[in-house]
Amino acid sequence: MNEQTVTMQVYCRLEVLVTDPAAVSALAVRELRAADIDWSTEEDDLESAVEELRADLASSLAGVADISGLVDGIPGVEFRGGLCWAEQAPPRDPFGQRDKPAPAAG
Repeated sequence: MNEQTVTMQVYCRLEVLVTDPAAVSALAVRELRAADIDWSTEEDDLESAVEELRADLASSLAGVADISGLVDGIPGVEFRGGLCWAEQAPPRDPFGQRDKPAPAAG
């Protein structure tokens, strides 16, 4: 890294409307089947993992959401990794009221 390189954390929360849960699960299953996973080192097998995805829309959505695109097109920024999860529940405030940034001026 050079002296100007800075590692930063960017926190995001997205709200999405899933209009076709079966399509989301089907994509998650296709991606799981296509993944290069050594199932001999896993606690479960491919078919049980597929059934878990089909039964859990939140896991399916989190598995196929591509958060790397959030910084596409920003010069001087390279996506290095992140965390994505989904919940079917009212939004929660993980940072607490006092830590909320002021709304951006527009």
